[in-house]
Amino acid sequence: MKETFFSRQMVIFLAVAFGFTYLMGIPMGISYAQGNSVALFPNAQMCYPAAGVMLAALITRKTDKNLPRPFFIGFLVLTVLMALLCLGSAVAPGRGAFWTGLLNIFMMAGSILLWVLLGIAGKKRRRAYGLNWKNGKASAAAVGIFVLLYILRMFISALPAGQAGDLGMILASPVTWIYLIALPVNFFLVFVAFLGEEYGWRFYFQPILQKRFGAKKGVLLLGVLWGLWHLPVNLFFYADSASRIQSILGQQVTCITIGIFFAWAYMKTDNIWVPTVLHFLNNNLIPIFSGSYSADVIEGQSISWQSVVFSLVVNGIVLGVFLFTRYFREGKYLLPVLDERSEREARETESFRNPDMTETAGPDLTKESSL
Repeated sequence: MKETFFSRQMVIFLAVAFGFTYLMGIPMGISYAQGNSVALFPNAQMCYPAAGVMLAALITRKTDKNLPRPFFIGFLVLTVLMALLCLGSAVAPGRGAFWTGLLNIFMMAGSILLWVLLGIAGKKRRRAYGLNWKNGKASAAAVGIFVLLYILRMFISALPAGQAGDLGMILASPVTWIYLIALPVNFFLVFVAFLGEEYGWRFYFQPILQKRFGAKKGVLLLGVLWGLWHLPVNLFFYADSASRIQSILGQQVTCITIGIFFAWAYMKTDNIWVPTVLHFLNNNLIPIFSGSYSADVIEGQSISWQSVVFSLVVNGIVLGVFLFTRYFREGKYLLPVLDERSEREARETESFRNPDMTETAGPDLTKESSL
């Protein structure tokens, strides 16, 4: 049977990841136009890509014994609850602190519960659906390289404005190091949002696009689509009303260039937790290195055309260069799509249960091939 790009699984993923995101952009936009806070919407939106993958797997692979069903269902329930809280904040904006507090509680409690469900799932189920930690040394190296490149980008960005000294003062501040030390605990409590994006984009969509369009073109296309997925937050959250176009184009620059590095790190390690950690660091280091120590720094920004061009040059050089590594030249580094990964695990499980299977299959295959 000929494989089609827009399979039932893909349609479900796209409907949730993009369709539901844009649908939720309607109440977000209305609430924004009324002058209300829309800060809850970006947090919930981060969960939609993974929710699309998990819903698609539950529907199209429901007979798979290695499906981590409780973890997937738990993630979907948490995503729905977070989306409902967003709608609540739009309908009753006067209770903004209540909705924000409730979302934080749900995210932290949900993250802890999902860690438990992930542990209960067992190694085989985690491995079958790409949720296992692996290649520890390469994974740690990829994270370390990203941190160094992040600091380099911050330093280069500070030079034109003569703010390199300010960056040094931030790094020397004890407050900065308190926040940095707290990052691992913070990740444990909010990982659901970052896995929410990376399980959709890197684990599911990247291998499909690379298989269809090639290693380089697939990753570049993913960067463009990932950038377009941010459209609601670009219009109603990240930028002020005067710099929405700059925000949208700047998002493209960021998603394409940082997407190249995330793709490189994922292909190098075959460990979805690496881009998940990288995404967490990228988002959470911004408030720290800005010196504000508050996530509010990313909301309502005034973005200039010069900053967009500067970001293109800096990110293109520092991160885009990874597109020319061997991981994007040689097909052997391409990772399996979801079905291939889970079916491989199913075969290995069956082979382990029936060790005589390969012995009996061998002569038959040889005999058949000799005809």
